[in-house]
Amino acid sequence: MTSVTKSIVIDSDAHVIETDRTWDFLEPSEQKFRPILYTSQADPTKEFWVIEEKIRGLRFPTLSEQQLLDMSVRAGRRMNTPSEARQMDDVDLRLDEMDKLGIDIQVLHNTLWIEQVSAKPDVEAALCRSWNRWLADIWKRSEGRLRWSCVVPALLPDAAREQMQFAKDNGAVAVCLRPFDGDKYLINPYFYPFFEHAERLDMAIAVHIANGSPQFRDLFGSIFENANSFALFRAPTMMVCHSLLNSEIPELFPKLRWGFIESSASWVPWISHEIANRWRAFGKEVPVDPFGDANIYVTCQTDDDLPYVLQHSGTRSLVIGTDYGHIDPSSEVDAISVFKEDERISDETKEQILFHNPKRLYAI
Repeated sequence: MTSVTKSIVIDSDAHVIETDRTWDFLEPSEQKFRPILYTSQADPTKEFWVIEEKIRGLRFPTLSEQQLLDMSVRAGRRMNTPSEARQMDDVDLRLDEMDKLGIDIQVLHNTLWIEQVSAKPDVEAALCRSWNRWLADIWKRSEGRLRWSCVVPALLPDAAREQMQFAKDNGAVAVCLRPFDGDKYLINPYFYPFFEHAERLDMAIAVHIANGSPQFRDLFGSIFENANSFALFRAPTMMVCHSLLNSEIPELFPKLRWGFIESSASWVPWISHEIANRWRAFGKEVPVDPFGDANIYVTCQTDDDLPYVLQHSGTRSLVIGTDYGHIDPSSEVDAISVFKEDERISDETKEQILFHNPKRLYAI
């Protein structure tokens, strides 16, 4: 039996796919930094963003509708979406897709910034600014239904604060920061000014799966296809969550909210168990709800063992997303409807995960 959620439905993890239009918002003086999209001569489905003569970031294969359908069948979950909708060439089509999926609001995250886009501060700042302007334009054309997490130049804290303010004024609800950025780990005090400004603006920190450390990339590089993606992108997300819970940061920034995005929630019981053991060993009182107390939210997936996860996360720390626009282990376009049909979860808990929790996380 399909449960009915009385409140609006918020998709906490959806995406945009960058295109040439993304960089139309660069200043004239910044056009020299414009990324160029190259297509592989050996395999036309493979494309690469080239920035400063280096392949940078993430670009998914450009697959046909039939190829996406075939991939969905093999994976056992829907991943096919219209290219015009995932690339935001047609915002109205994206909204139509959301209506069909029973989604009122999507929170959009980037695709390119899964890795470092540039080691040069001025280049990074220019590309972040153009991307944020692109998303602001999308938000304005969406009647408020497409909210977003901004990207900021980690190498230029002052410029980052300026871009955060612009983003806040133009529909952004979070600041996307990577677990590792260059030679720094996210709990490094270097990022405290970012946290302070996000807290002041009432914006969440979105720790989406990513890794901005070239050294980490080199360390876990592999000649085997897909052998390193877990270590590179998923594992750092839960590492930061564990470190955050063991740090003074939640006390220093008590109103700051944290979203750990697209790494599933199956690791939550493990982290909860680890935290409890460590705190007992140091004589600290173990909280009943460590995630909730630290304003931490985690995106779950329909293939997580949700009844078990909920025993450790509580009902106020999980959100859910479709990963709309991507084709990877977290992508499930129909995730909302599948989740609603899960009879193991009460209607009250479903409403928490679909509406109340993401509403708090993103201050929507």
